[in-house]
Amino acid sequence: MNNRWRAALLAVFAFVGLAFAPLAHGALGRIECRSMRSVILRHAVRYCAILPPSYDASKARRYPVLYFLHGLGENEQMLVSSGGWNLIEDLWEQHQLGEFLIVTPDADTSFYINSRDGRERYEDFFIREFLPFIERTYRTRPGRHYRGIGGISMGGYGALHLAFRHPNLFASVSASSAALLGKLPDVKFSNPRQSRLLRVLAVFGTPPNPAFWRRNDPITLARTAHLEGLKIYFDCGEQDDYGFEKGARELHDVLASRGIPHEFHLYPGGHDWRYFAAHLPAALEFHSRSFGLRPSK
Repeated sequence: MNNRWRAALLAVFAFVGLAFAPLAHGALGRIECRSMRSVILRHAVRYCAILPPSYDASKARRYPVLYFLHGLGENEQMLVSSGGWNLIEDLWEQHQLGEFLIVTPDADTSFYINSRDGRERYEDFFIREFLPFIERTYRTRPGRHYRGIGGISMGGYGALHLAFRHPNLFASVSASSAALLGKLPDVKFSNPRQSRLLRVLAVFGTPPNPAFWRRNDPITLARTAHLEGLKIYFDCGEQDDYGFEKGARELHDVLASRGIPHEFHLYPGGHDWRYFAAHLPAALEFHSRSFGLRPSK
């Protein structure tokens, strides 16, 4: 296995290039960070919900919801601690974004899928428990047309996987710098120097199982999934530190070959907060348009 692939999967896939102080309240909107008890996972799962500017004042109003997924090494406070919250507030203040909830659940190293051994059923939790919990706890609008999913790096992988597996549940999906590797890296179970890498990939089996990897790979899913009506956006840096731009191009080619409408961009940049911060607004505005929202004046 070459050093680039090893680095890709041992890296935290997190965007930590700039430091911002976490905020719970702001001039526009506010954040709640709580937890819910999962029967499927057998433990509590933390999450943060970013509530839009009018949420507290307009008690009868219901809102679309975007589920936004973090990268490996991050957690539910990704948008709070990274500065994403500041960007979202700026978009609302500048009237560039309609009002919707943004919910970020903690997923540890799950890749947002059910593990091969069946012990960690994150996908089942997310679909069967988390979505219903959020949508009865907060004033969300019912139906797939008002539900989107997005993410970065491992979260981009998870967003594409979940949307392609359950297109009946989501109106839109976005992914930035998604962890698309194309094929399973060559990991040697007998090599003690790869023990950390094996722990990262444990969700795919120990050692990782190629067939299971392919079944969950968003690129593989895109070849046969019924994606008509699902709005799709993804981007990646042309100089992505882990080569994820190759997987992004492959996904674009698969969707294009099937005639599936989608928005795809390769931009200058690597796999870091600077890149993510530059393109987060475009992803959020994509979902806002999908929800049929007009920015408030």
